[in-house]
Amino acid sequence: MENLLRWGLANSDPRDPNQPPPQPRSDLDPAIIDMILGKPDSELMKEALAVAVDESKDEDDRLQALDNFEMLIEQIDNANNLEKLQMWEPLHSLLTNPTSSSDIQTQVLWILGTAMQNNPAAQRSYLALSPLPTLLSFLSPTVRSGKTRSKAVYALSGLLKHNAAAVREMDGAGGWDVLRSALQDSDISVRRKVAFLLNSLLTPTGSEPDVEEDAPAPANVQQPLPVPTSTEGVAAAASSSASASTSASPSSSTAPASHPQSQAVTLHPTESSDPTPEPSSSTATPTLAPAQPVHPNSHASMVSDPRSAATARATASALERTGLLSALVSAVTQPVPHGPDGEREGDADFEEKVLRGLHTYATSGAGAGAKGARSLKALPQEDGRAFVRYLEEQERREGGEERLAERWNFTRDEVRELKEAARASAA
Repeated sequence: MENLLRWGLANSDPRDPNQPPPQPRSDLDPAIIDMILGKPDSELMKEALAVAVDESKDEDDRLQALDNFEMLIEQIDNANNLEKLQMWEPLHSLLTNPTSSSDIQTQVLWILGTAMQNNPAAQRSYLALSPLPTLLSFLSPTVRSGKTRSKAVYALSGLLKHNAAAVREMDGAGGWDVLRSALQDSDISVRRKVAFLLNSLLTPTGSEPDVEEDAPAPANVQQPLPVPTSTEGVAAAASSSASASTSASPSSSTAPASHPQSQAVTLHPTESSDPTPEPSSSTATPTLAPAQPVHPNSHASMVSDPRSAATARATASALERTGLLSALVSAVTQPVPHGPDGEREGDADFEEKVLRGLHTYATSGAGAGAKGARSLKALPQEDGRAFVRYLEEQERREGGEERLAERWNFTRDEVRELKEAARASAA
């Protein structure tokens, strides 16, 4: 190795420090470089969108361009660039343009749903265009294409999930009434997606406003980030910790504190050399980690304000006010035939998604029952009795709770909870 080093030094070409640095070559064709290395995604997005909005282009070329665009924005960085590249408005215009074909609109709805999926930054950017009335209009029975209606639910889901601001606008746009009607859509895939969307919106995030603190947290609660994100947050945490330590009893100060396990996903975990915390005395000064900065990324708003992702309380209230709760029950107790000519009856997947939504509503504590009580009391008594009869009949057909749980992908406890909530509504 030493001989090799000597040889390298002897055969190196030491450059004069006064010599100017080498200049980049100017005889290279940029087109050839792009052909070898490929164009940046931002350039590909610009080219694809330019073709898509050009009405002089062939329809197939425009659809292919939109398909390419959708694949590009599957990457969250490219989806976040939609605002920087000022592409939200042209995409939305393709939906509202009366000359856009059904296929073009379907493809744009697909793009919108993909771009906003689990992306608060994209949700906020698109919501600024007040798009709810437009998206909801594609769920009208006058829209003949079931595929278009299905993609409209996909786009609506991308906008509403974990987006409290968008959910608040649903009342003014008449969105809950549209979803209620969509539960009877002739295309069963539309019904399934609506039922799944409602269950997602009903699932608590752990930061719901006005939820009782002593309410037991259901298994499907998604916990918020438990890290202070500002100086004020750290000060509040210090005050809370100090109050807790001074109020502790002498006997408890000598015993290790019991820390419930959390399944929360920590976006910015802190390192610790010892995973087991040492017992703290009542006189010890609380030690707090430094304030965690909110980095400018797609989820910054959710981290800085976890309640911006809380949709369960508002959705439960809407279900009670607009008759959606009764519509969900009727969807399984009195299923409307589906298919182009209404020739098909029943659908196991749709039934499972509806029942999951009802179970989430009844057990999450966001509904009419206080403190997490299992309740469907907002149901009219007649609907509650019909639901009890339905559950009893299904249990008889399957031969018991265990088989019924397997059919619905429930646990036996979840089946019992649903039965208990149904009986409470029928009482």
